[in-house]
Amino acid sequence: MLKRIVQACFLIIGITLGIFLIPELLILIRLEDIPLINNPYVSAILGAIIFYLITFWAVDHVVNFIKWTEESIVKVPITDIIFGSLGLIFGLVVAFLIGYALNTIEFPIFNTVAPIVLTLLFGYLGFQIGFKKRDELLTLFTSKKKKVNEDEVEIEANKLKILDTSVIIDGRVADICQTGFLEGTIVIPRFVLEELQHIADSSDVLKRNRGRRGLDILNRIQKELSMKVEIYEGNFEEIQEVDSKLVKLAKISNGVVVTNDFNLNKVCELQKVAVLNINDLANAVKPVVLPGEEMKVQVIKDGKEQNQGIAYLDDGTMIVVEEGRNYIGKHIDVVVTSVLQTSAGRMIFAKPKLLEKAL
Repeated sequence: MLKRIVQACFLIIGITLGIFLIPELLILIRLEDIPLINNPYVSAILGAIIFYLITFWAVDHVVNFIKWTEESIVKVPITDIIFGSLGLIFGLVVAFLIGYALNTIEFPIFNTVAPIVLTLLFGYLGFQIGFKKRDELLTLFTSKKKKVNEDEVEIEANKLKILDTSVIIDGRVADICQTGFLEGTIVIPRFVLEELQHIADSSDVLKRNRGRRGLDILNRIQKELSMKVEIYEGNFEEIQEVDSKLVKLAKISNGVVVTNDFNLNKVCELQKVAVLNINDLANAVKPVVLPGEEMKVQVIKDGKEQNQGIAYLDDGTMIVVEEGRNYIGKHIDVVVTSVLQTSAGRMIFAKPKLLEKAL
């Protein structure tokens, strides 16, 4: 179909150029007196025949170029095209206004060369500004909810929730969304999807399984949950790190980064970006353990320090048992001495109850 359209365009161009150029060509070669050749219909037919013959050589090149252009445009996010086009139009309008003012100056260079230069210059600058500043411009067109006294909590809850790669692979975010504890619109940036796909295509078996698990979690979020899910097509090409892109997106969209990455959590806090850490939520709902409480645990391995043993609760909380190395593989009663709580997790320090009694 595309090939036929290109051939039709060549025929139309041939007919048009034949009507206007062949008579001039006949004058140059002094054949204008021949009535049959100098007929406009004949000129149109000759032009059509000439360009039809040209299509046998040129049509494949033109079709391939059109397909390449089409594929390139399809890969570009729609926001890039829209804001680039708006910038181009604005630049051309500015160039026209300046060129119109220069026409009042009676000097040949201002009337001929200057408009062409201004059109090229301002058209290029307008497109580049619109394309590179699309993310900042997008915030101008983003509708924001007006603050109402009793609805401020609802407005905060409806902020965009931007998922990072680690929290998608972790999988708990899907369960949290299903229970209704996470509200608003879930945003999955395109660059996070690309990183996830790269992990899923890794030659390392562990990484590949983690990446595929993340893709399964996204599929579940989109199909099984009632929350609104959006894909952000922008890509901050001037920024290399995915974490930095997430922080940038959260800033311009006034959104919240959802992660379980301890380092990303700290970066967000330093840059005054709202962040929800899944580990913080998990730690918050764990049973409270206070110093002096007793519990029964199984010491399974030795710790980093001398004579330490390591045990775990059912929820994965690590317990460091002082003087517990001799009890590896055994169930013992311990007494909690202290609890360390951080965004990276919770750690409980304890010592054997038998040792406490001996003291």
